[in-house]
Amino acid sequence: MKHVDIYTDGACSGNPGPGGYGAILVFGSLKREISGGDPQTTNNRMELTAAIEALALLKEPCSVTLVSDSKYLVDGINRGWAKSWKRNGWRKADRKPALNADLWERLLRLLEVHRVTFSWVKGHAGHPYNERCDELAVAAIEGLKAED
Repeated sequence: MKHVDIYTDGACSGNPGPGGYGAILVFGSLKREISGGDPQTTNNRMELTAAIEALALLKEPCSVTLVSDSKYLVDGINRGWAKSWKRNGWRKADRKPALNADLWERLLRLLEVHRVTFSWVKGHAGHPYNERCDELAVAAIEGLKAED
């Protein structure tokens, strides 16, 4: 199984507001950067979208280390929250609806294909790939603003 490192970040100008995401996929010496945005979204939706879009690019099952500065994303998987929400009809322990169920559902489907280890890194702390992902996310937001 091939191993790919994926770095992701999401950003929002206002929350909700225009948002962007960035991701970098690294396979050996090959690197691919992706980004995109949404004119009306939240930061958490962009964090999830970054991971989903990056994993969706993989053409075969892979071993993946996914690095994110989003506790929401990393803890949602590592602590089993997303699977629990799904099992409970997309309801949290307090019976309130889980937010972003559509994106969590897509992410969980991708995790059935790939063997993914999620790792958290502190944001804006000098990690080169995290900083670059942030630049990509912010540039996507700026691109949306320029379209207005």
